[in-house]
Amino acid sequence: MKIIKPTHPLASLAHVGLVARPNSDVLLHVKRLEKALQAHGIALHVEEKSAHMLGLPKGLPLDALCKKCDMLVSLGGDGTLISVCRQSYMYGIPVLGIHAGQLGFLTDVRLEEIEDFVESLVAGEYRIDTRMMLEVVLKKDDHEVRKVAFNDVVFSRASISAMAKIDAFINGELFNSYHGDGVIVCTPTGSTAYNLSAGGPIVFPLTQALILTPICPHSLTQRPMVLPVEFRITLKSLDETVVVVDGQDTYAMSEFESIELGIAPKSAYLMHKKERNYFDVLKDKLRWGDE
Repeated sequence: MKIIKPTHPLASLAHVGLVARPNSDVLLHVKRLEKALQAHGIALHVEEKSAHMLGLPKGLPLDALCKKCDMLVSLGGDGTLISVCRQSYMYGIPVLGIHAGQLGFLTDVRLEEIEDFVESLVAGEYRIDTRMMLEVVLKKDDHEVRKVAFNDVVFSRASISAMAKIDAFINGELFNSYHGDGVIVCTPTGSTAYNLSAGGPIVFPLTQALILTPICPHSLTQRPMVLPVEFRITLKSLDETVVVVDGQDTYAMSEFESIELGIAPKSAYLMHKKERNYFDVLKDKLRWGDE
């Protein structure tokens, strides 16, 4: 297991793209961000759905936004940031999360810090972290559906009255059968999401690893596992199991013969304040050290 070092700073900073949380009353903060960027000759471009929601002139489709801009800003919560990272995945463009949500594990720039962070951005005082993503391949006959996951892929029983049985294979060899509420496969970044609630380990987010965590297993011998990213994990189930990718895409497992997971060919790039410390975030969000 290795730590992925921060990537190089931006080569240029002339255009910034913005995606805002749906139904978010953030127009005032968008105007503040635009004014702060314009003071340094940087143009702000808004994604088309966000522009419509905020009552702004017609925006750009996300693909066009990624092609035009040097970085993206996600204005919302962690869910908005995850969605932006997934949608912009193919472009390898850095994403900054400005926190206008609830928990905020990933979005570390607060609304009141917008102007200060723009100054830091222009001065090159920031960090771009590389976060591994999962490649998800849903297979049936010769047909494949390919998705990427930033946090996790959850395999869950479809009915509260039934138990899921999920067979798990590593590199084609059966190694376990999970009986219970389901299984979570997550990235190190996603280890502090559903995985943590299910009793899985916290894994430093700049590492590369695959994490498997059973959800309320029927047997107490079933335990979370941390695996090398060189492995390919295949899951199969004949039960009415539901597959949820990052809480955003849902599939019936019965529609596919198998679902294969492994490290994605590309990574996500998250922009942070230079002084951000992951362990301080853990202490704050999980209230470690509180008396």
